Amino acid sequence: MKATLNRARVLTAAVTLALLAAAPAFAQRSTTEVPLDDSTTVVGGDGMTTIGGDTAPTADGSGAGVVSGTVGVGGAEAIAFDGTYIWVARQFKNSVTRVRAADAVNGGTFKVGTNPVAVLFDGTSIWVANLESDTVTKLRPSDGAVLGHFAAGDGPSGMAYGGGYLWVTNRNSNKVTKLRASDGAVVGAYAVGRRPLGVAVLGTGLWVANNLDDTVTKLRASDGVKLGTYSVGDGPYGLASDGTDMWVTNFFGDNLMKLRAADGILLGKFAVGDSPAGITFSGTYLWVANSGNNTVIQVRPADGGVLSTYKTGSTPFGVVFDGVNLWSANFGSDSVSKGSAAN
Repeated sequence: MKATLNRARVLTAAVTLALLAAAPAFAQRSTTEVPLDDSTTVVGGDGMTTIGGDTAPTADGSGAGVVSGTVGVGGAEAIAFDGTYIWVARQFKNSVTRVRAADAVNGGTFKVGTNPVAVLFDGTSIWVANLESDTVTKLRPSDGAVLGHFAAGDGPSGMAYGGGYLWVTNRNSNKVTKLRASDGAVVGAYAVGRRPLGVAVLGTGLWVANNLDDTVTKLRASDGVKLGTYSVGDGPYGLASDGTDMWVTNFFGDNLMKLRAADGILLGKFAVGDSPAGITFSGTYLWVANSGNNTVIQVRPADGGVLSTYKTGSTPFGVVFDGVNLWSANFGSDSVSKGSAAN
């Protein structure tokens, strides 16, 4: 009996080692951290204005979880790419900073509203969601000139663009507001779940992550009619489409979920890093910012496999791909991180 047990243990150990050897190992990759230095000037719609130093606050980032202790004075929270520049929304500077993607040179800091928490490029203009101003700001990418400030509901948080319209989640009123991008006119406001944060357009549908309900809501983009509400994980935060299905990060669940776009059926649940927040699709891969362990991961959409892990600055919330490199907005260190994307 003893010999049999020993042989079983040896066999079990051998099988375990074989499985570990066969398991695909993901690559560990580095990034370059770029501080968002605006100690000299802020470029505003009315010219150049000197800025002073701030006291680092204790903040809740984009609201899904609390970031305690000292953070970067700017609170870099969200990120977008316009084809030339990386744009970063800095919550505690009430501004956005742009960095030239080619060489990471600072391209200026531009005043917007109070507590900007999201930024988006619609193909023509830069849009910024100002949480405490209840507005969105429209900027001209070439020089940062303000083209307008527009009412956008109570507590603008996330943004998505499609079909000539801007969609803005309103975390304080549990709605999503639809604006006409050409002139910022409000077309409608539609009820969703509690504390909506992330939002994404896929085809004729609009998807919204309801952070406190642990659900996502699907609306018909043409008129805001609710098509369904689907259970997901703990603390849904970011949304992105791979062109076929919808993906949601669950901030408190430390996982990523894949939903079938047609009916919201869960197709897969995948472990990622600690407190996943922002997510983007590059055309081939998904990229997820893990705010709790300072990484961005590269995910294969076919099976949710993690292919690479990139170390970033402190507390990355936003992530974007510029066609060559990935970038993260690092809330805790008020910086961006740039890394060469793996093929």
